[in-house]
Amino acid sequence: MRHENKSRLNEAVPRYTSYPTAPHFHAGITADTVREWILRIEREEPISLYLHVPFCDRLCWFCACHTKQTRQYEPVASYVRSLCREIETVSGLIGNRAPVRAIHFGGGSPTMLKPEDIMALGATVRGSFRLVDEPEISVEIDPNDMTDERLDAFAAIGMTRASLGVQDFDPKVQKAINRDQSFELTERVVDGLRAGGIASINLDLLYGLPHQTCATLEQTVRMALSLAPDRIALFGYAHVPWFKKHQTMIADEWLPLPEERYAQSMLAARLIAEAGYEAIGIDHFARPEDSLAAAAREGRLRRNFQGYTDERCDTLIGLGASSISRFRQGYAQNQPATSVYQRTVDEGGLATVRGIELSAEDHARAWIIERLMCDFAFDGEEAAVRFGPVARPLIAEAALLSTTGRHPWLVRRGDVFVVPEEHRPLVRTVAARFDSYLKQGEARHSAAV
Repeated sequence: MRHENKSRLNEAVPRYTSYPTAPHFHAGITADTVREWILRIEREEPISLYLHVPFCDRLCWFCACHTKQTRQYEPVASYVRSLCREIETVSGLIGNRAPVRAIHFGGGSPTMLKPEDIMALGATVRGSFRLVDEPEISVEIDPNDMTDERLDAFAAIGMTRASLGVQDFDPKVQKAINRDQSFELTERVVDGLRAGGIASINLDLLYGLPHQTCATLEQTVRMALSLAPDRIALFGYAHVPWFKKHQTMIADEWLPLPEERYAQSMLAARLIAEAGYEAIGIDHFARPEDSLAAAAREGRLRRNFQGYTDERCDTLIGLGASSISRFRQGYAQNQPATSVYQRTVDEGGLATVRGIELSAEDHARAWIIERLMCDFAFDGEEAAVRFGPVARPLIAEAALLSTTGRHPWLVRRGDVFVVPEEHRPLVRTVAARFDSYLKQGEARHSAAV
């Protein structure tokens, strides 16, 4: 890695699962705003749904999600009833004019739900929205929670894709992150999913974890590959103890240094590629025949709050506490406090507490950032056609980057601006050059690699 890149390994930049990013959302976006945005969804415009379950029966120290630990099930059952009420309210505003093409159950831990609540959620969604014939239904799975009965319930509501949290198989690393999970348990769940007819399985791995080394990570990757997943997500651990206080359980001195994190990411990526997987963006891998790999090859790859996707829906409606929706007009986030969220939706209201409306310039910058994150390139001529005069200064910014320094961040090839191979591990830093919000406020972000 070049010297100028090494100095930026620990630079704090967003992950760009949205633009503008969530720290710049504000209270000016209200329930009334979102109601109007929902009513303006066009007829036959495809939408996707995200259902958030903000509970776990244990709290992993590495996690930065909106979730909380509970050992009692009644709060979870009560929350499911409220979530069903919100589904009915939102679907009542949409009516039958927009088909649902994809549904994602995230958390927290959706697999903490009892089978009867899984079935209730599935029935409520199917009874409230107009689903296409075979929508993709993906579920985030904690193997420690999975039982045959839960698997049967998710299969019954149409699950097509399962994403299993693995993180790392090394016992010392697992102890440091409070995540005991044997390879044998994970293998048993994978086998059960396949026996249940689940066609696509993704494994989530992490590098940069406490006590992790290249040697231990190599062992984890090889064990994960032995399960023959269809996709692998390889994320860098985001150490943000100022944001998630439970991460203070992980001592800074347990973490690898920036150059060690980089070596881990490169090693894992090489091992996965050597096993026949195609690299997708900065942190996903897929078998060549997988739809995600096809989308990447054909320039159809998208990026949202779940990472890389081949979904073609511009509208994503987040349901549940803290969930984020994306509309053509902007982003909106629900109330994160479950008690306030439930009180609001139980009364038939929308739980929006903040968000941001997109300007014409925001749309242009968002498109450029998404293309850089997905394709490591963007077409200046296409930007000009899509966004008109507002794109001109952004193309000028790219042109300047392409002529700055001995090893510029972008190389111009006709109308296309391309991130050179040596800078691609730091594409988040390249994307940040087009982020007009980054220096506003006091938002803090995770390391670039």
